[in-house]
Amino acid sequence: MEKYQTNLEDLFTEYKVDTNAGLTDSQVTAQRDAHGSNTFEAGKSEPLWRKILRSLNDVATIILLIAAVISFITAIMEGTGNYFESLLIIGIVIINTTLSIVQEGRAENSLAALQNLNRSQAKVMRNGKTELIDADDVVVGDIMVIDNGSSIPADARLLEAVELQVEESALTGESEPVQKDENATFEAGDDVDLGERINMVYRGTAVVNGHGRAVVTAVGMQTEMGIIAGLLNNETKTPLTPLQMRLVQLGKNITWIALAAAAIVMALGLYQGMDLMHIFLTAVSLAVAVVPETLAVIVTMTLALGVQKMAKKNAIIRRLPAVETLGTTSVIASDKTGTLTQNKMTAREVWSALDDTLSEVEDDVSDSAFEVLFRGAISTNVEVSTVDGETRYDGLPTEIALVHGAEKVKSREQLLEEWPLVDQVPFNSTKKRMTTVHKRPDGGYIAITKGAFDVLLPMIEEGDKQRAEEVNATFGKNALRVLTITQKTFDEMPADPTPDFYESHLKLVGLVGIIDPPRPESAPAVEKAREAGIKTVMITGDHLETASAIAREIGIMQPGDKGMTGHELSQLTDDQLDERVRDYSVYARVTPTDKIRIVKSWQRQDAVIAMTGDGVNDAPALKAADVGISMGETGTDVARNASDIILTDDNFATIVDTVSEGRGVYVKVRKTINFLLSANLSEIFVIIIAMLLGWGSPLLPVHLLFINLVSDGLPGFALSREPMLTDVMHDKPMSKDASLFEGGLRKQIAIGATLFAIVSLLAMWFGRSFTISGLAPSHEVGQTMAFVVLSLTSIVHVFNIRSAKSAFSIKYAANPTLVNMALLAGAITLVVALVPFLAGLFGLVPLTLTHWLIIAALTAAPTVVMEVLKMVMPNNFRV
Repeated sequence: MEKYQTNLEDLFTEYKVDTNAGLTDSQVTAQRDAHGSNTFEAGKSEPLWRKILRSLNDVATIILLIAAVISFITAIMEGTGNYFESLLIIGIVIINTTLSIVQEGRAENSLAALQNLNRSQAKVMRNGKTELIDADDVVVGDIMVIDNGSSIPADARLLEAVELQVEESALTGESEPVQKDENATFEAGDDVDLGERINMVYRGTAVVNGHGRAVVTAVGMQTEMGIIAGLLNNETKTPLTPLQMRLVQLGKNITWIALAAAAIVMALGLYQGMDLMHIFLTAVSLAVAVVPETLAVIVTMTLALGVQKMAKKNAIIRRLPAVETLGTTSVIASDKTGTLTQNKMTAREVWSALDDTLSEVEDDVSDSAFEVLFRGAISTNVEVSTVDGETRYDGLPTEIALVHGAEKVKSREQLLEEWPLVDQVPFNSTKKRMTTVHKRPDGGYIAITKGAFDVLLPMIEEGDKQRAEEVNATFGKNALRVLTITQKTFDEMPADPTPDFYESHLKLVGLVGIIDPPRPESAPAVEKAREAGIKTVMITGDHLETASAIAREIGIMQPGDKGMTGHELSQLTDDQLDERVRDYSVYARVTPTDKIRIVKSWQRQDAVIAMTGDGVNDAPALKAADVGISMGETGTDVARNASDIILTDDNFATIVDTVSEGRGVYVKVRKTINFLLSANLSEIFVIIIAMLLGWGSPLLPVHLLFINLVSDGLPGFALSREPMLTDVMHDKPMSKDASLFEGGLRKQIAIGATLFAIVSLLAMWFGRSFTISGLAPSHEVGQTMAFVVLSLTSIVHVFNIRSAKSAFSIKYAANPTLVNMALLAGAITLVVALVPFLAGLFGLVPLTLTHWLIIAALTAAPTVVMEVLKMVMPNNFRV
């Protein structure tokens, strides 16, 4: 019998659970042993042999392996016994495959580790108390407490349902919320669809209204969602992110270029009568060297490291593509309360009617301001307690603001000792005021009445009411919520005191302007976003006047910007909204539908919009936005599940930081492309031009493979750890359709590849044309010089592409790994060229000191030229 058909009493007996106390610790352990944990089984991890095959399933690698086999067979047939070339090719394939698998594994582990930061929680009854636990720790038999805005962590049978509505589209496809009824019953033979089982709630669904309690009947893979997950585990593949898809296309294009270059080299070699095997291996090696096989791995590492950095900055990335999308964000639509503001009502200004003084409440409180604040502070129901060494305030936010203001001089406890509470008239939503009565230190009594200005003004008989109206209007314009403080003093308590007695013949004490102040970091963050070409829009449920004042204070609303209410928005058609959307910076009193309309209107302007939210009603807009950002502290489970990013500190400044990190990912990728393609394309130029000049091939196949593996590979991997050396937040947002080569990258690659080709060809020319220090010119000397120059210039180039500024201005500490890898690659190159045994294996010959001085000069030449170009036209070298 299904759980929705089972009698509740039978369930309680089966699980041995007390519905009022929940499970005991021992029962939790027993239930977990019996029914398993509330986690989904991970999809089968890809075995090592499959990863190896996937790594080898590349056109360039396959051709390389074929070349190794042919080279091996040729060595056997010629009887030379020289298998170095074929063994080197196989060794490079093995190293490339190993590096790819290891780095891919590190990236996957980094991303998997972050999942623990994004664990949801559940509220359950255990040991007679309500506890908040990780959703993974829920067990069968747990009494689950369900709140509005929460996600259901497990399948459960309802015990109580008060106006409970659950959105079950994730399971049923029906977007309309389902009204739940704990009293609904079904017969054993009934075949009821999932969406009609109104006495059940299911894992992965969201509460959109009401509250209730339920007993858990299934966890983990036994839940309806778990059953679906089990079907998908072996079939689903992680989709490529947009950036990765662009890189795949880039790789295909480069492969065609490489194959075309190889075909040209083959044709030229055959025409010039070169050895068939030699020219074939050269062509294949060139094709392999030109294709940047390490690019995809470096990008994956860069993304993973970016996600880790964002997590340290209080932003948990739930979906990897969000890292890339952030880099193109042009509009941030932010909620006000708690995100831009502190969500902490604060007394900002005080007007004392006792001496007509206006004071700002900051670090110091004037005597006249304190007289107003202390009366307001003792006339509250705020409870002050100490929990784990921290002072805790419980009560209405506006009353807590009064207490905080007064406590800058005296604590509420001290004030109540001096002015003991003897009676009170509780706050009434109709009367909009409350009164407390205290014994004065001089022996008389004082009744303090506080409340709304318009309510108390007619009741005031003593005080400058006209001046009070002026101050009230000023406070209102500054978005301050006004509390009016009045008092009545009397010597004896009446025998039968009434509210009318306390609240008559009132004397005006003063006005307190209260506000939820902006976070200190909000204004700088908004300014930083503006400098980056990002428009910040406030979308809030607060009043337009309050929202506009805060928006002006933190810089969201600039001169000429406008504000709009949800009602005004509802009067506009979509076309009218599209025409005006850029003019508005504040939207107040909006509905969930309004938020979606605003998001979609910006998207129709080709903007990339990031949207923040924390409530159930924000979820549709979070999904509609290009990047949905939910609040980790105050956000509901529904909002978090609908979002791409969770802010663990609910801070707008964190959003701007993540945008900066997203842009940084693109910069690192572009640096990597610049570095790899500049060196790789130069090899095409060098070989084809040399062969056209009749010099033969200036590089052997082993030279090309060495440069690809050592000179490019070692420094290239370190680029994933490159810090932001330039402030990307001074640039305008990238278009979401922007090419990876925009912003002069093509020109930079062309300049680099041309310079490397020139110095390498010059090295070849010197070596094969001139007797230097007694060493006669030869093709082998030219090849040796060309190889060393091209290898070293490729390594040095990693420093040239780091910034538009001088390469010498960047300190070692900025990226020690990159410097160390570059030094290692350079050292390996020199060892290969100078150690006779290794030089012989690579077809290199000894050189004189003069040759090495020429090599040093040619190696330095591209950097000198680039340093000059950076000074003359720095914009062409922006990264």
